[in-house]
Amino acid sequence: MPEHTPTPTPLAGPPPADGSGPDGRPGPAPRTAGGALAPYRRLLGTPGARAFTAGNLLARLPMGMFSVSAVIMIAGARGSYALAGTVTATGLAATAVVGPWTARLVDRHGQGRVAVPATLLAALGSLALLLCVRYDAPDWTLYAAYAATATTPNTGGMSRARWAHLHRGDPDTLHTANSFEQAVDELCFMLGPVVAAFLCSSLFPEAGTLVGAVLLVSGVLVFAAQRATEPPPAPRTAATRSPLRAPGFPSLTAIFLATGAVFGAMEVTTIAFADAQGHRQAAGAVLALQAAGSCAAGLLYGSARPARNVRGRLLGCLAAMTVLMTGPLVAASATGSILALGSTLLAAGAATAPTMVTGMTLVQRSTPQGQLNEGMTLVVTALLGGIAAGSATAGWVVEHAGAPAGYTVPTSAAALALLLCAATYRGGAGPGHGPAGAGPQVDSGDSGDSADAP
Repeated sequence: MPEHTPTPTPLAGPPPADGSGPDGRPGPAPRTAGGALAPYRRLLGTPGARAFTAGNLLARLPMGMFSVSAVIMIAGARGSYALAGTVTATGLAATAVVGPWTARLVDRHGQGRVAVPATLLAALGSLALLLCVRYDAPDWTLYAAYAATATTPNTGGMSRARWAHLHRGDPDTLHTANSFEQAVDELCFMLGPVVAAFLCSSLFPEAGTLVGAVLLVSGVLVFAAQRATEPPPAPRTAATRSPLRAPGFPSLTAIFLATGAVFGAMEVTTIAFADAQGHRQAAGAVLALQAAGSCAAGLLYGSARPARNVRGRLLGCLAAMTVLMTGPLVAASATGSILALGSTLLAAGAATAPTMVTGMTLVQRSTPQGQLNEGMTLVVTALLGGIAAGSATAGWVVEHAGAPAGYTVPTSAAALALLLCAATYRGGAGPGHGPAGAGPQVDSGDSGDSADAP
């Protein structure tokens, strides 16, 4: 955000009534008194913001529903949690491969043009899975159907790209937007499993998958219809290269990979600990405390001013996360109390959102021009890979050393992310310096190595 001089220059005329700049874009919004929610009221006051946010919220809730719904549906019909787990793992692996390609097409051809057909294909995959389970199709059909859902577009990334397009040059508002989006992520992943479990248990086993597909398609259609806020597509140029070749981007990907391991290990270990204490049904509520702490911290973080040294802020956030992640380890080892564990998870969640918000800000600053959707999808893919690795590692530790020992895995993963950030941190100029959002904000574009391949 531009610094104000002590003596303001007189204006040639009254400012626009809507607060927009000379080019019609929303101008930087000064942070005035009005409470922690004032920046969010200004953010959602951006013309067209509420409409695309409503559609995006509708489309993002199913992201926390699909895997839980698939596990309940498959395990209930086939009597095998192993089959359910491998089917969902196959879908995750397919998403890691297909997701960046879908995002690349979104950058190249536009959100509405790509997201709608990609979503319809993913919804067909979900419906095919439902029918295969319902009519007792061979096991291999479940893998094929669930793999087809990998074309689901990164709706969170597309929403962040719209904020970056609408508020280029306004680091304060972009900081608020990133915090808002992270809070939405936490809310959806907190409510999604609860909604899925309720639908599958109270209606019929396929209800979670069916409702999730309907919500996804409806939300993306509403989101894509808001053309006024959509970033323009960027045509491919000879100079276009993968975001992974951008300075600083590989180290960010590694940090997100390690951070994902924190989340995956924490979930598996907490479920195992609750089960060992005879409170397996409380595992979801305990994990929800961590998400609630992160959601609240994200909203508060967004009301604060953005950091000028963003990578330095990320280093501090990762240090806080590492320290707070020792809380569950101590609570599980020393007390064995599910209530004590819940309180430490609530505190540990307070470092999650600031870390993710700051990391995503660096991704926006480091991604080459015209490739924001692809850049964010790549780091989300790394995050998912970390979740898978953390889950597997924590499962092995729990099985061989007990549930409390499993909490050494998220603590170690947080420390690894901190070390990776510290190893690549430079106090001088770089992509992480200057107000958050002040770097080259990328709206859309492409990154293909050939004109025809996505």
